[in-house]
Amino acid sequence: MEKAYRIKRNKDFQFIYKKGKSVANKQFVVYVKYKEELEHFRLGISVSKKLGNAVVRNRIKRGIRENFKVHKNDIIPAEIIVIARQPAKNMTTLEMQASLEHVLKIAKVFNKRIK
Repeated sequence: MEKAYRIKRNKDFQFIYKKGKSVANKQFVVYVKYKEELEHFRLGISVSKKLGNAVVRNRIKRGIRENFKVHKNDIIPAEIIVIARQPAKNMTTLEMQASLEHVLKIAKVFNKRIK
């Protein structure tokens, strides 16, 4: 992900947790804070150490980032935080993508209808 698409600062995470809306399924929790002044979405990813070692956590983060790269043009300008839950550690990248698409549709962050 390019630098402009990232949320890194703890202050930004805390603001989105407090002011944003949350949506969840069994594998992911998504917080969304809508902002019209943004040109594109910003993404923050949180994967707890409880999910596994660094290899497992990084694999989950790569899968999440890949899903957002695929749908880069379809996501509305908003600040989005994705939190991985325990079942996500046993998923393949394609299963992660399907689950993320599901939770993002519920959160209404797509510009148009995704198949």
